[in-house]
Amino acid sequence: MLMPHLLRFSRSRTTSVEPTGEETLRATCRLQDTLMDAEVTLTVRLPDLDITSVEYRVPRDERGTCLGSLDALQKAVGVRVGPGMAKIMAGLVGEDFPCRQLIFMMEECCHGIILFFTKDELEGVPDDPEGARAFFARMVRKNIRLYNRCTAFAEGSSITEGIDPPSASS
Repeated sequence: MLMPHLLRFSRSRTTSVEPTGEETLRATCRLQDTLMDAEVTLTVRLPDLDITSVEYRVPRDERGTCLGSLDALQKAVGVRVGPGMAKIMAGLVGEDFPCRQLIFMMEECCHGIILFFTKDELEGVPDDPEGARAFFARMVRKNIRLYNRCTAFAEGSSITEGIDPPSASS
């Protein structure tokens, strides 16, 4: 017989990004659900979006997968926020990393950082597909940091057609 109280589950996850200086941003992902309470904070340096610090805390984990040493998350320091962050993070911490939820939360922080640069401009996106493509192409030209930061803005995308890739030093 199933116990009704065992079937209840609720989850709240939120990600926020805030400038902490002229050259830094801090992204925080918070998770509270029936089984876990956790928080991940990434700090990045502008304009390259290099991760300069990783902080995390897990006050509660009913399954116990995130209560041990999670120092492998520090391997993300020095990584540039860009496309494929889930694979990059998983590759850094290894296949046997016990707390997959924190890796997902780090990826959410990275997505939040990318959206931080686009949120205000997104209000003016035209409704027609060709107008929207031209709009996003102008946005990437105006803020080259967006180039190759997600699939839509990746090299070879119709949005980035005609944009010279930034050099490795920019």
